Amino acid sequence: MLTLTTLAACSDAPAPGERWQPRPGLAWQWQLDGRVDPSVDVPVYDIDGFENSADDVARLHRDGRKVICYVNVGAWEDFRPDRRAFPRSVLGKPNGWQGERWLDIRRLSLLRPLMERRFDMCRDKGFDAVEPDLVEGYGNDTGFPLTARDQLRYNRMIAALAHERGLAVGLKNDLAQIPHLLDDFDFAVNEECAQYDECELLEPFISADKAVFHVEYAEPTARFCPTARELRLSSMRKKPELDTWRRPC
Repeated sequence: MLTLTTLAACSDAPAPGERWQPRPGLAWQWQLDGRVDPSVDVPVYDIDGFENSADDVARLHRDGRKVICYVNVGAWEDFRPDRRAFPRSVLGKPNGWQGERWLDIRRLSLLRPLMERRFDMCRDKGFDAVEPDLVEGYGNDTGFPLTARDQLRYNRMIAALAHERGLAVGLKNDLAQIPHLLDDFDFAVNEECAQYDECELLEPFISADKAVFHVEYAEPTARFCPTARELRLSSMRKKPELDTWRRPC
């Protein structure tokens, strides 16, 4: 049975051949820890592309949800099934997450086919969109001399790969490059803009009628939800492990 929230998602359904375009204010669930729990009554789910099956995506679709495919495009992960496909030459320093190392995003000819296969997976499982993670390596100690220009070129490649497959694509964090990338991405995903007093930097997405899916980990909802509502962000508090728990605005 379709609920009010699932009907809201359906109202944004694209015509055949068009990408999904999430609009500001859509409620969402972000669960990257394990196989998805489909019981949260929201119109948008963002889940791990590797850990969930086509059947999981189809079940969410039957309930009227739109489904975003989380894929790490900026770091190598030693627990993924395609880990041996990455040449050692593109692996940089650890990024602080267990089993992960930054990628040399300058090596487009090596990384493009790997990301193409990952996005093929998202498409073939029936996802509506992609959340490419770690797309601001140039601002971190990666082990490579990455520049802002390198990052723009890589991020635009990532967006194009998603669009070629009919998938919407979100810009994850990377606030400084929003003015340059707004036209390339269909929505934004942000962590902790309220904690760092940066949420106004996301306004270009809202002004372009593109959703901003936002979470805080430490700030209480009473502190960030009034501003989130004013800016029309899709905001909630989550635990850093991104399990099923959520506290929406």
